[in-house]
Amino acid sequence: MKLFLNIIWVIFGGFMIAVEYALSSVLMMLTIIGIPFGVQTLKLAVVALWPFGTEVSTDNGWPSGCLAWILNIVWWFLGGFIIALTHLGWGLLFCITVVGIPFGMQHFKLMRLALFPFGKSIE
Repeated sequence: MKLFLNIIWVIFGGFMIAVEYALSSVLMMLTIIGIPFGVQTLKLAVVALWPFGTEVSTDNGWPSGCLAWILNIVWWFLGGFIIALTHLGWGLLFCITVVGIPFGMQHFKLMRLALFPFGKSIE
C-alpha cells in the first residue's frame, strides 16, 4: 500500500516538491555558511520524494541541544516558517476529502520537519 501511495504522491506533486527542495539545497550550499542549511533541505527533499514509510526521529548526532535550537531559529528566518505554512495549507486542503487524508498527513509530517530540521534524522 505504501508503494501505491508513494507513486500517487510522486505523480501528483511530490516530484515537484522534491525538485524545489533539491534546487534550494544546491543554492544554499553555494556559500560555506549555507552548507548546514542545504543539508537540512536535502532531508526535506528525501521525505518529499517518498514520504510514505519514512519516519522522522530525533537524532543523537550532530547538531543537538543548544546548537540545534540556534540553527533551527536561524532556519526559521531563512524560509523554514514559510515552507511550514505552505505544508500546513496543503495538508488542510487535502484533509477536506476522505481520500486526501493520507496525503494531508504527509504534508503535516513535512511541516514538522520544515519547522525543526536540525537534530532530526530520517529512517
